[in-house]
Amino acid sequence: MGLKIQNDKDNWNATFYDENHSFVSNYGNNLIDLLEIRKGEKILDLGCGTGDLANRLCVMSGNVIGVDKSQNMISQASMKYPEIKFVVRDVTNLGYTNEFDVVFSNATLHWVKQPKQALNCIYQSLRPSGRFVAEFGGRGNVQTITNEIINQINQTGIEFNKEQFPWYYPSIGEYSSLMEEVGFRVTFAEHFDRPTPLDGENGLRNWIEMFGSQFFNDIDERRKDKIIMKIEEELKDTLYKDGRWVADYKRIRVIGLKNE
Repeated sequence: MGLKIQNDKDNWNATFYDENHSFVSNYGNNLIDLLEIRKGEKILDLGCGTGDLANRLCVMSGNVIGVDKSQNMISQASMKYPEIKFVVRDVTNLGYTNEFDVVFSNATLHWVKQPKQALNCIYQSLRPSGRFVAEFGGRGNVQTITNEIINQINQTGIEFNKEQFPWYYPSIGEYSSLMEEVGFRVTFAEHFDRPTPLDGENGLRNWIEMFGSQFFNDIDERRKDKIIMKIEEELKDTLYKDGRWVADYKRIRVIGLKNE
């Protein structure tokens, strides 16, 4: 789930991720069902996070490599699943050629602001007729949350810099077209709403701390805490339902085949 590439600082707290954001991997189990994995196929888990989905893939195929940009995530994954090979690697510079039958990616590619460069690397890493299966944030993902974060930052007198927006959320047409440009035959593509419950009373705050830290670059902790409290206050009527926070996720799923 990592592979953040905006800066060299590793902002991922792998233990906090496992303890409070297990929903990321849980939803990814659904995506695995689309893979139709055969025993012995070699799989690359791109943005493997702390390794839970790589472990499930390994049970199915017996041959998995997990990669992530975050050393913190890779260290945690290696401790949890020492029998699987985990490597620190950037999605825009994978360095594999004709090596994998499947490239699988869950909740990662919205972190990559050079999507075509990433798709080229993914395409190169696949063997002829190999499959690329991915899910990530699409157009409008968590827009209610991010609009309010930006609004509250601006209200403190700090002008929000658009370069600090951490994610790339394409439309389905935009991303499918990029896939075709690098050579994929797109066999499946969908864009759908997936309201996502967040764990605990502090679910929204934890989500912002885990995934949205880049919004608060150069903002001190005391001011950041006040901003997040105001965000919670403003969004409670909209996103707090039946005793829990629910994030307004919108996801893209794609399957592409290497044409060679």
